Amino acid sequence: MTLDNRTRWLALYVLCLGDIMIVLDGTIVNVALPTIRDDLGFSQTSLAWVVNAYLLTFGGFLLLGGRLGDLFGHRRLFLTGIVIFTGASLACGVSTSQEMLIASRAVQGIGGAIVSAVALSLLMTLFTEQGDRAKAMGIFGFVLSGGGVIGVLAGGFLTDLLDWHWIFLVNLPVGVAVYVLTLRLLPKGQATATGRVDFAGAVTVTGALMLAVYAIVNGNEVGWTSGRTLGMLGGAVALLALFLVLESRIREPLVPLGLFRNRNVSTANIVGALMAAGMFAYFFFSALYLQLVLEYTPMEVGLAYLPGTIVWGASSALLSERLVMRYGIKRPLLAGLTLMIVALALLARTPADGSWAVDILPATLALGLGAGIAFNPILLAAMSGVAPQQAGLASGVVNTAFMMGGAVGLAILASLADSRSDGLVASGDSMAPALNSGYHVAFLVGGIFLATAAVGAALLRESPPAHAHEEAMVPAFAEGDS
Repeated sequence: MTLDNRTRWLALYVLCLGDIMIVLDGTIVNVALPTIRDDLGFSQTSLAWVVNAYLLTFGGFLLLGGRLGDLFGHRRLFLTGIVIFTGASLACGVSTSQEMLIASRAVQGIGGAIVSAVALSLLMTLFTEQGDRAKAMGIFGFVLSGGGVIGVLAGGFLTDLLDWHWIFLVNLPVGVAVYVLTLRLLPKGQATATGRVDFAGAVTVTGALMLAVYAIVNGNEVGWTSGRTLGMLGGAVALLALFLVLESRIREPLVPLGLFRNRNVSTANIVGALMAAGMFAYFFFSALYLQLVLEYTPMEVGLAYLPGTIVWGASSALLSERLVMRYGIKRPLLAGLTLMIVALALLARTPADGSWAVDILPATLALGLGAGIAFNPILLAAMSGVAPQQAGLASGVVNTAFMMGGAVGLAILASLADSRSDGLVASGDSMAPALNSGYHVAFLVGGIFLATAAVGAALLRESPPAHAHEEAMVPAFAEGDS
């Protein structure tokens, strides 16, 4: 069907609404984590699975979702993803056990990956004229940045005024509205590719990472040299090796390994994974510090994050691109990473009787500014030197690396923090100072991840190609970041 100009822009807003639901679900959960922990009896380390179950399936199926959209039509896959995500949100909202919530979060991740993978393709189909496309992508990116702000506030208010179940149930009316409006406003479209789907690649890489994360999360409890831990880590290595073999031999791999011969692509993926590992130290452990050590209510936590989240959205939409245009990729990326390292260093010294204005606000502002500046250069670096027809693939690969880095990094950090806190409690310390000391370890190691990312960023080559610019305007992997 042929769309008039008004319908095209209305369709863009529907795509924004669908994708903002995915973004919102990331930040909205962090504020409610301590409440979920108390209600369902999670330990500090097992609580990481509420986040990781989503990250792992999201990252594992992001590339597969894009491939399925090419094969079966982007609107059809967008609708499928909305149905999966909305249904899983209902299951999360009515969960009464740890197992049910974690399983539902994993299914949410699959739906979120499909929606995120095809939304940008639908936008590119709707807007073919260069000026309109640039404007549409600017709106898309700005709305997604704003989703973080909405999620932080909504998580606090819903958890405080109702209960944590509503942070998931709020997705139901949004999902239904997006589904109905998509049927009315978006053209059906046709498949843009033929061939087979690399399900084996998606399953093996996701399975490898899930085994690794599970082994790391439970290492303190069952022992790092136990047969169970070593067996799971060995299984993860075996599955990853199988994934690499499969990708090198099949005709249409999920991830063409030749892409990593490009120095900037391979380096940007490593930097993105390390950046995510450091960022999740901030999101996960600062929320726990505010509620379990400073005894903030969920609503107060949401308000505590608000200034930094606004700075993040503003710097992403208004500052990052200008810095890249003036200084290239490397200097803005290094500046953003440096600000993020400063943020974690500040959090690593927070006292057990800290205050928001002195101990939290400076760190949230530094991280918001740094992350907002750093995302655009990472995407540009990941696509520099890549052929135009592979720009979307390169962007998807670095988004996947970001999700996987966040999941594995969070598992490591949760394990280290828990080990430190348990040791102090066993030696006679009270709970709040012991927890705080464990969080300090997580912030310090997260800072080391970011410092290593900065070393990698210094190795990047400049001069991103012009064709990569449009793809990079939308910080796609910010969707699972919070």
